[in-house]
Amino acid sequence: MKFARLFLFPFSILYTLITAVRNLLFDVGLLKSVTFEKPIIAVGNLSVGGTGKTPQIEYLIRLLNPNYKVGVLSRGYGRNTKGFILANKSNTAQEIGDEPLQFFKKFKNITVAVDEKRVRGIEHLGELKNGPEIVLLDDAFQHRHVKAGFYVMLTKYDDLFTNDFVLPAGNLRERRVGVKRANVVVVTKCPENISKEDQQEISQLIQRYFQGPIFFSTIKYANVLLNKNNEEVSTKALSGYEMLLVTGIANPSSLLTYLSDLGCVYTHLNFPDHHQFSEKEIVDLKERFKAIKCSSKLILTTEKDFVRLSDSLDNLYYLGIETSIVKGQKEFDGLLTDYVAANL
Repeated sequence: MKFARLFLFPFSILYTLITAVRNLLFDVGLLKSVTFEKPIIAVGNLSVGGTGKTPQIEYLIRLLNPNYKVGVLSRGYGRNTKGFILANKSNTAQEIGDEPLQFFKKFKNITVAVDEKRVRGIEHLGELKNGPEIVLLDDAFQHRHVKAGFYVMLTKYDDLFTNDFVLPAGNLRERRVGVKRANVVVVTKCPENISKEDQQEISQLIQRYFQGPIFFSTIKYANVLLNKNNEEVSTKALSGYEMLLVTGIANPSSLLTYLSDLGCVYTHLNFPDHHQFSEKEIVDLKERFKAIKCSSKLILTTEKDFVRLSDSLDNLYYLGIETSIVKGQKEFDGLLTDYVAANL
């Protein structure tokens, strides 16, 4: 691994120069950043994939939706369409992407749209009758054509940006100093019982680059699995099942640890993030499930993968997750709600 990083390091220098020049052009105004009158909150990261953007967006929806009309705008990664699409009941993951479809199905009173050009997408949302008062931008930390009013930057507990390198030698999309654009940093996927000493040590690493508020969050798994008919299987009963686990997410390690702690028996089939399953792969999954001899069996997947697979597989269940702020939740929520109230 060290040799590979050494070999790729010259390419990282080139990539760093390109992204640094791009950021400089935005900073001095030679490239245009568009601001909007309504509150725009961007959630993103410095690294590629797997930091927990989707549950963080859902956290913000739950926080803001009771009092405001919320819209979520994504580029719709992995979709086979282009341009602005306002999510509706007939859309598929292939048309708008799996994460936007998940948001649309899960939250009934929000507006969900996709557009690879975020400025255009926000403008279209603004033209809607009874459109959103607030727009949440999914995975938009590097999308400098929009100047959001509030940036939530995520970094993963066991893969901090402070310890990483720029692509391709590492996983960073830009230099570590890019974190300075954030209003808050959230360290995600922490152990539920993360110690004060651990928090302090991580905070000191981040404070080399960022002087704003730092929060720590953990993933909480649901107590039940659900299928497309909302039929439930308790997680307490899973030790009596044999499962085919199918994942197409950037980093399934947290889920694997959780299932192992429950004493689950499973065969894990790991696919790339946002994987679009072919007919041949669906047939193979059905055959693998059929071959399981245990009388109590099911196919388990993530909520994001469920929206791509639910129409193709029977006996398919998903395990929902939520993000939870470990300490300082009131402060975190207050920063967001104060920003929204001041900018509406």
